[in-house]
Amino acid sequence: MTLRIHFTADDLARTRVAEGPRPMLELDIALRMLREPAHRARFDAWRRESSARLAPRHRMALDLVPVRGWSLDLLLPVEPGGTRELWEKVRATPPRQVREHVERWTGRVTRLPGWTARIVDDPAFVGELADVFEETYEQLVGPYWPRIEQLAGADRAMRMRHLTEGGVERLLQGLNPPRVRWNPPVLELTMASGHEGDVHLDGRGLLLIPTLFGCTHPVLGDDAGGSQPWISFPVVPDRTPWLPLSTTTTAGALTAAPRSLSALLGRTRATVLCAIADQPGLTTSQLASRTGISPASASEHATVLRSAGLVGSARDRQAVLHTLTPAGAGLLNASASDIGGEPAGVRG
Repeated sequence: MTLRIHFTADDLARTRVAEGPRPMLELDIALRMLREPAHRARFDAWRRESSARLAPRHRMALDLVPVRGWSLDLLLPVEPGGTRELWEKVRATPPRQVREHVERWTGRVTRLPGWTARIVDDPAFVGELADVFEETYEQLVGPYWPRIEQLAGADRAMRMRHLTEGGVERLLQGLNPPRVRWNPPVLELTMASGHEGDVHLDGRGLLLIPTLFGCTHPVLGDDAGGSQPWISFPVVPDRTPWLPLSTTTTAGALTAAPRSLSALLGRTRATVLCAIADQPGLTTSQLASRTGISPASASEHATVLRSAGLVGSARDRQAVLHTLTPAGAGLLNASASDIGGEPAGVRG
């Protein structure tokens, strides 16, 4: 089953890549992924850490965002901007618009908690729900946002190269194979919900939004209200547009070094190993900067890891470049689903 997005020449001209991930979209997908049993090595440490931080009242956020299907987009605006600004905008939504959002949402879902009637009947309740979603964001996504932005920034640089070298068509071809396929002039999407049909952009173009949590199926947004339709695509490693981020890299972005790894290697050395895994080819000075230690200490830890066969080093002129070996990758993958350390600083 396929969802087909139809492009015209005007749509191709207006298609663009978002400047970065959208915090509310990441929260939307994270709420789904929290209850999704797949990708255990990639997300289980994050699931355990995040679930332990949630309070009973945050259950309302889970009730409004199903594992499959439509969420109440009133509370999760996919817009640029800071989270505080976005939720203030939600709190200020006029009652008429609240009613329109809820009516559209209830027409798409089959099962609703009984308390959702208060969203329309009690204007103050929208503010309470905004508080709940804001608190939930701070537990599920907020602690990891700097790392998510860093990975998305590297991905965007690669996408811009594709756009420069091959135009919009190359950009679309490399979004998320095989779940997003460019069959000119149609973009074919395989949705997690199995939703199918046709979307005509009608000259509005398409906004492409990177996501860390949405590592498999695309998410589509088209409220037909005049705003530009959008789809999500997974952040991928630099220079490798056909593969998702590795399990190790994703797990590393959402946790610190796993406790079992820290117990084996020591916290600093485990952090050094994770940093090399996250960005192969780091120089010693870059490694020191990434891990917050001195260059001399970074060199010492890299030497020990190299002697153990976990990393490899190669000299490039005056710099030494560090990369992960298969043995190092195996060790990290084995520990990625461990109950990790402390947190590091879909519609349709």
